[in-house]
Amino acid sequence: MKNVLGISCMAALALCIACSLARAQDQPSAAAQSKDSSDVVLRFDVSGDSRNCGDVVMPGITAQVLADHAAFYWHLGDFRAIYAIDEDIRHQPEHLDKPMTMDEYRAIAWPDFLENQIVPFGPVPVFLGIGNHETIAPKTRAELIAQIADWLDTPLLREQRLRDDPHDFRLKTYYHWIMAGADFINMDNASADQFDKAQLEWFEGVLARDAENAGIETIVVGMHQALPESIPYDHSMNATFIGAESGRRVYEDLQRAQKHAHKKIYILASHSHFYMENVYNTERWRTHGGVLPGWIIGTAGAVRYPLPAERSGAGAAMTNVYGYLRASLHADGDLEFEFRKLEETDIPAAVAARYTPKFVHWCFVENSNAKTEAESDAH
Repeated sequence: MKNVLGISCMAALALCIACSLARAQDQPSAAAQSKDSSDVVLRFDVSGDSRNCGDVVMPGITAQVLADHAAFYWHLGDFRAIYAIDEDIRHQPEHLDKPMTMDEYRAIAWPDFLENQIVPFGPVPVFLGIGNHETIAPKTRAELIAQIADWLDTPLLREQRLRDDPHDFRLKTYYHWIMAGADFINMDNASADQFDKAQLEWFEGVLARDAENAGIETIVVGMHQALPESIPYDHSMNATFIGAESGRRVYEDLQRAQKHAHKKIYILASHSHFYMENVYNTERWRTHGGVLPGWIIGTAGAVRYPLPAERSGAGAAMTNVYGYLRASLHADGDLEFEFRKLEETDIPAAVAARYTPKFVHWCFVENSNAKTEAESDAH
């Protein structure tokens, strides 16, 4: 496998995940569903933001994703901190006695992410988004593309890219794939210049083809930052002028795809390190074309954030939690989502042994900027 340096822990990590499968399989595969689960045609799992404690948390998520028999896992970006050494890397046994320099850390940050968080998924396809931390200097988007090229140029993604444009041989951090009558669109809003003209034209071309394709019933758009005018307003694409303008355009494009092409639309994001449903139920979108279903799922290991003070339009919201979103696609194109919370006891024994139970406990109780305890509010 290219682009992964020194997969020395892969076998041990795969073994510890296998040991966790039995426990994960004993758990209910889904919460009570409003629809008959017998017509589910596809299940997939998604989360984002696995810096800080991702090497501890992600193996627990991986074990449950494998037990779910998911068709794929989708990571929405922020793999490593980059501006500082992630706590999990600092607590690896080989680095405890010899602290790393920032140059040494940056040289191994992305390979460490791939080795400890992505390779253990084994045969389950993984789709990688890009977060703002992937563009923190001296890292660049071009360097990231080179590092994760194996995941951007899978046969599925390559065939789709060339089907859209037979002359498009360039790997990009935005792409899409089609499964079971659904088009999954991975967007790149990781930096202040996005969405740029090229990405918008590409996205609108994808939507135009979907509108003409009767076989596409569902469109799922995933990105790092939430689109503008969402409930976490200050931690979304509203943070920049280009982001606000281009993000509103994408949202309005999706509104038209729903209203005129009769597609079922779902929007996924991370960036904010909590879980929240119905994030676009705001005054802006209620009075400007309608609210689209949206979720924030930034719960894969990053330092947890407080929930927005004003979230009256949101559905369930939780902070100080880790976990992932499990999605079930029904034959009629409807998607149902369930938040699967990860407990400290879900961390594989080999991971706890490597990092020590004390550090695993730190990740669960101290890796937080939120002052309140984990909460779940339905509004």
